[in-house]
Amino acid sequence: MNFDFSEEQTLLKDSVAKFIQNEYSYEARQKNSQSDAGYSEKNWSTFAELGWLCVPFTEEQGGIGGGPVEMMIMMEEFGKGLVVEPYFSSVVLSGGLLAKVGNENQQAELITGIIDGSKKIAFAYNESQARFDLHNVATQAEKNDQGYVINGNKSLVLHGASADLLIVSVRTSGESLDRDGITLLVVPANAEGVTVKATRTLDGQRAAEVQFANVAVGSDALLGEEGKAASVIDQVADEAILALCAEAVGSMEKLYKDTVAYTKERKQFGVAISGFQALQHRMVDMFTAHEQCKSLLLRAVLSYAAGDSDVAKNIAALKYQVGVSGQAVAHEAVQIHGGMGMTDEMSVGMYLKRINMINTLFGNADYHLQRFAELSAA
Repeated sequence: MNFDFSEEQTLLKDSVAKFIQNEYSYEARQKNSQSDAGYSEKNWSTFAELGWLCVPFTEEQGGIGGGPVEMMIMMEEFGKGLVVEPYFSSVVLSGGLLAKVGNENQQAELITGIIDGSKKIAFAYNESQARFDLHNVATQAEKNDQGYVINGNKSLVLHGASADLLIVSVRTSGESLDRDGITLLVVPANAEGVTVKATRTLDGQRAAEVQFANVAVGSDALLGEEGKAASVIDQVADEAILALCAEAVGSMEKLYKDTVAYTKERKQFGVAISGFQALQHRMVDMFTAHEQCKSLLLRAVLSYAAGDSDVAKNIAALKYQVGVSGQAVAHEAVQIHGGMGMTDEMSVGMYLKRINMINTLFGNADYHLQRFAELSAA
């Protein structure tokens, strides 16, 4: 199998890598993450100017027709820079939903807004009682002659406080654990009855708790088919896992390379600690763990692009291995750097926090190990 990137994919990779190297230092990242918005609006505009926000959308939608390979390329580079801009929440999650089930008017307005950087959209899917079950939806939407009235709460809405619009998973029929009866509605973040409480996540990024109290939206807020949103949510969740795992693989590569470089500079007993055999073995283990996850990432991405029958197993295996190996690599990096590796002044500790955060999104390692076992037994 040919794993070489095409000329266009190579140009995309080089473009993102150059930006991360030259414009996205760890110090700049920390400054942006501590701002009111939690990211840089200037960087977001640059993403739009460079065409990164249009990558996953079709040419008919105003994009370049990129697929899971192009998304892997971008997210891997973003992982090396610990990017805090809302690319994952706005482009991968919300953009993915709009691209798949949005009607002509919604795509023309909202996808165009995402591509030019004027609209930021967050996907409000998570609820406190649901854990990792995307179909556990208790937020209710009652239908009336004008549209829908929404009541309920959503937790950990990524970049929810800076979003212009929220795509909300609600229940229009059935019980809270039913797969049928889940509907997607597009809600203005400043709509009457919407309360957004911003929070800072452990990795320095932003999320929000969102409350809906008798929030009225029109019938044009419906995204896709009423009561049939479970399948598209599952599909976007798979794409989200691939993107997050690509980001984690990029972070793992940065961690092992920075750790090797550090050991060549750090001296003990008058010699560089890179010469200590015990540390050499540990760094080889870091490299091996990264390569294993990289291989699983390629397998999962290519099987998803090809529509293989075992794609669900491949994604579950990838998410499990990234959860286990990612934390192992990050912990080794912190240990070899010593106590200062735990401080925010050094990037090593922040990579560990980001990898831990990625592990919890869309199912942690234990969840996907169980999922892999169930899929294998089916």
